[in-house]
Amino acid sequence: MTRDLSEVRFLTVAEVADMMRVSTMTVYRLVHAGELPAIRFGRSFRIPESAVAEAVRPPVADVG
Repeated sequence: MTRDLSEVRFLTVAEVADMMRVSTMTVYRLVHAGELPAIRFGRSFRIPESAVAEAVRPPVADVG
Protein backbone atom coordinates (compact mmCIF):
# COMPACT_ATOMS: atom_id res chain seq x y z
CA MET A 1 0.00 0.00 0.00
CA THR A 2 3.05 2.27 -0.02
CA ARG A 3 3.28 4.72 -2.87
CA ASP A 4 6.36 5.78 -4.72
CA LEU A 5 7.47 9.18 -3.41
CA SER A 6 7.67 10.47 -6.96
CA GLU A 7 3.87 10.21 -7.05
CA VAL A 8 3.39 12.30 -3.88
CA ARG A 9 3.12 16.07 -4.21
CA PHE A 10 4.23 17.93 -1.09
CA LEU A 11 2.97 21.42 -0.25
CA THR A 12 4.43 24.10 1.99
CA VAL A 13 2.55 25.44 4.99
CA ALA A 14 1.90 28.69 3.09
CA GLU A 15 0.46 26.79 0.10
CA VAL A 16 -1.83 24.76 2.37
CA ALA A 17 -2.97 27.91 4.18
CA ASP A 18 -3.79 29.53 0.85
CA MET A 19 -5.72 26.46 -0.35
CA MET A 20 -7.70 26.19 2.89
CA ARG A 21 -8.11 29.99 3.20
CA VAL A 22 -6.73 30.04 6.74
CA SER A 23 -3.64 31.54 8.33
CA THR A 24 -0.30 29.75 8.37
CA MET A 25 -0.58 29.58 12.17
CA THR A 26 -3.79 27.56 11.80
CA VAL A 27 -1.97 25.08 9.56
CA TYR A 28 0.88 24.81 12.10
CA ARG A 29 -1.69 24.14 14.84
CA LEU A 30 -3.31 21.40 12.76
CA VAL A 31 0.10 19.82 12.12
CA HIS A 32 1.17 19.96 15.77
CA ALA A 33 -2.21 18.60 16.93
CA GLY A 34 -1.79 15.63 14.58
CA GLU A 35 -4.91 16.54 12.60
CA LEU A 36 -2.89 17.18 9.45
CA PRO A 37 0.01 14.80 8.73
CA ALA A 38 3.27 16.44 7.74
CA ILE A 39 6.92 15.64 7.22
CA ARG A 40 9.58 17.85 8.69
CA PHE A 41 12.48 18.88 6.45
CA GLY A 42 14.99 20.78 8.53
CA ARG A 43 13.05 23.64 10.09
CA SER A 44 10.09 23.51 7.71
CA PHE A 45 7.14 21.21 7.20
CA ARG A 46 5.81 19.66 4.01
CA ILE A 47 2.27 18.37 3.83
CA PRO A 48 1.17 15.74 1.29
CA GLU A 49 -1.45 17.14 -1.06
CA SER A 50 -3.59 14.04 -0.46
CA ALA A 51 -3.69 14.85 3.27
CA VAL A 52 -5.03 18.32 2.51
CA ALA A 53 -7.71 16.87 0.23
CA GLU A 54 -8.70 14.45 3.00
CA ALA A 55 -8.82 17.23 5.60
CA VAL A 56 -11.19 19.40 3.57
CA ARG A 57 -13.43 16.55 2.47
CA PRO A 58 -16.90 17.00 3.98
CA PRO A 59 -17.77 14.38 6.60
CA VAL A 60 -20.16 11.62 5.62
CA ALA A 61 -23.21 11.46 7.87
CA ASP A 62 -23.92 8.12 9.49
CA VAL A 63 -27.66 7.84 8.97
CA GLY A 64 -29.52 4.76 9.93
